[in-house]
Amino acid sequence: MKKILSCTRKYLPFIIMTPIIIMVEVLLEVNIPLIMGKIVDYGIPSNELSVVLNLGVRMVFMALLSLLCGSLGTIFASTGSIGFGSELRKEVFNRILDFSFENIDSFQQSSLLTRLTTDVDFIQMGLRMTMVMAIRAPFMMIAAATVAYGINRELFVVFIVVAPVLIITIILLARKAVPMFRHMLTKFDGLNDRAKEYLTNVRVVKSFVREDYEIERFKEVNHELMTSSIKVEGLLVLISPIMMLAIYSAIIAILWFGGRQIMIGTMKTGELISFISYVWQILMGLIMLAMIFMHLVRIKGSIERINEVLNSECLIADGEYQGTLEDGSIEFNDVTFRYATGSRDAVINADLHIASGETIGIIGSTGSGKTSLVQLIARLYDVSSGTLLVGKHNVKDYKLANLRKEVAMVLQQNVLFSGTIRENLLWGDEKASQQEIIEACKVANAHDFITAFPDGYETYLGQGGVNLSGGQKQRICIARALLARPKIIILDDSTSAVDTQTDASIREALKKQLKDTTTIIIAQRVASVMDADRVVVINCGEIVAVDTPENLLKTSEIYQDIYHTQMEGVEM
Repeated sequence: MKKILSCTRKYLPFIIMTPIIIMVEVLLEVNIPLIMGKIVDYGIPSNELSVVLNLGVRMVFMALLSLLCGSLGTIFASTGSIGFGSELRKEVFNRILDFSFENIDSFQQSSLLTRLTTDVDFIQMGLRMTMVMAIRAPFMMIAAATVAYGINRELFVVFIVVAPVLIITIILLARKAVPMFRHMLTKFDGLNDRAKEYLTNVRVVKSFVREDYEIERFKEVNHELMTSSIKVEGLLVLISPIMMLAIYSAIIAILWFGGRQIMIGTMKTGELISFISYVWQILMGLIMLAMIFMHLVRIKGSIERINEVLNSECLIADGEYQGTLEDGSIEFNDVTFRYATGSRDAVINADLHIASGETIGIIGSTGSGKTSLVQLIARLYDVSSGTLLVGKHNVKDYKLANLRKEVAMVLQQNVLFSGTIRENLLWGDEKASQQEIIEACKVANAHDFITAFPDGYETYLGQGGVNLSGGQKQRICIARALLARPKIIILDDSTSAVDTQTDASIREALKKQLKDTTTIIIAQRVASVMDADRVVVINCGEIVAVDTPENLLKTSEIYQDIYHTQMEGVEM
């Protein structure tokens, strides 16, 4: 809770002032039934209008002040809780940004989204209720009980009998509701996951005419959420009739015993009216406490889920070396790597030495471990065993920001953000001039199609670059990486969506532009790595061959199979 509570610091004045204002409101409100009783017992029987008016004016004045305090309390509570929610949301988001890939793998993306929105909203609402109702209810009960006890001690016994019944009922229902709320939140995760997957792959769904299938899948998870929510709400619904039964039973008992006391002259009519008002305030306070208690039960699951994010230690921590890469050399020394959720090693005893400025091709079947190997270089994941040296230093010694500025990656999934093409390119270097942007785009063979757009480099891209083709997105991503001017650049199947002629043109331009940069090209096409200084052949996580493309044609059966499968038609 310490990290969550730290988010209240900025809005602490509002959070402190709200309970004070609420307590003043309660004190004013508690006095109103007492004045009303005096009007009935003294003002009306005396038939003196001045007494009635005097007491009436006092009652109206207190009611107006109580209303003013209630309004101020609500405004302060809303400001404090909404501000707290904003700070908590930023804290969670910042924590997620610090996560390594392995951290993110341990949470579903949809679950992180639910925690960032629904769970934070629950906690924010809980703080607001705590500031208002959790202060108002017990203070109202104490103040009203004190006055009621002073009016008639015998009738007060009725409340003493009813209150424990309500409290025990609330506790029993709450204990049963806690796991049900937790289960309901997991169903929220499933719903978000289903919706996110559809929206991400909407083009595939429509191209295969699978809308009906997706509707059924969404209907299923939506029904599960509805069923889970109904069970929880059904349990909470029991509170209302039980409490109302207890309240009205108490009022009937008070009217019965109070009426008898009026008949024998030990109690006045106004006192009975005031007493009933105070008992009503006490029991309403209990209802508010029940609502708070049940809501706290609900947010308990949300607090636990938020704490899971905030208390998760980043599995990849900064090293102590303040410098940057001395050069682009890379050395894998008996490196093994396994994903946290994996059942087998993705990289097995890798030994590979890459000289600075060398161009290395990596080839292998799908799932052979090519991407897993290169992700270790930028320390997106940490090696499970062995050592990895990048730029003559252990990769774990670098500050992550310093390392990743020098190692540019163009991943398999080409990610662009909503904004202009120029804004996306500036991710590589936010200070890059227009001429530098153009030069990088020319090397990536992107300048011509960009200038063909009416707005050129100021063309606005939708989320994910939906208004570009796959090949266009790949070329912009390559240009973005080039603007970073890295010592090592990794192209992970980054020209798979372009034609062979464009691919060859990009490789030729990269060879001239990056002659001093270590270049690693992961490819499915043999043609993409034939110009490399050496080619690494990977099979089932193991490096089975490393040599020039010409020598591999003589010595590596895997490379030979891939080469002949892809190149026979071309040669013919």
